[in-house]
Amino acid sequence: MDDALLELLEKLAKFGEDNDTRETERPKRMLNITRDTGRLLWIIVRATGATRILEVGTSNAFSTIWLADAARSTGGRVTTLELNPEKIALARANLAAAGLDVVVEIIEGRAGETLAELPGPFDLVFLDADRPSYPTYLELVVPKLRPGGMLIADNVTSHAHELQDYLHRVKSHPQLFAVTVPIGNGEEIALKLDDRL
Repeated sequence: MDDALLELLEKLAKFGEDNDTRETERPKRMLNITRDTGRLLWIIVRATGATRILEVGTSNAFSTIWLADAARSTGGRVTTLELNPEKIALARANLAAAGLDVVVEIIEGRAGETLAELPGPFDLVFLDADRPSYPTYLELVVPKLRPGGMLIADNVTSHAHELQDYLHRVKSHPQLFAVTVPIGNGEEIALKLDDRL
């Protein structure tokens, strides 16, 4: 992560914060992850050597840039899913400005439908989209996650009540071992267990 990219990320973070202070309609808000969550994602991708990364919820690509910069160093790629065409245009521009558009594929559409069609396996999946759909996304991505792969979900402490069903399912899922990490808005980090264990 070089200084120029950190500077761009800081500009995007401030843009998201300013935008979300003004906008009240959810589709117009950026709802970006925190800076610390971005650093955590970057570290996890680098530390695990993840090369096939899936992000559910692109927004303006703030989190995507953190993932993609780390993926570039592992020889990996990021597939990211977004429904809103205006956010996709913004994400494309931001990824190009970051020089990371070559390692990112943006797929437009409803994540529930898109996920069902995506081939796996993935090394890492990051959920940061419509929270009521997290349980659905969980069931769709676990079969596509390789043993030893990680599933990370954002907003689990900031919206713990809303994500009760997801948290219960991820913590009790027979193929996952999970922990809540109090960084940013709270990250639920789950490891897919090896079937042979």
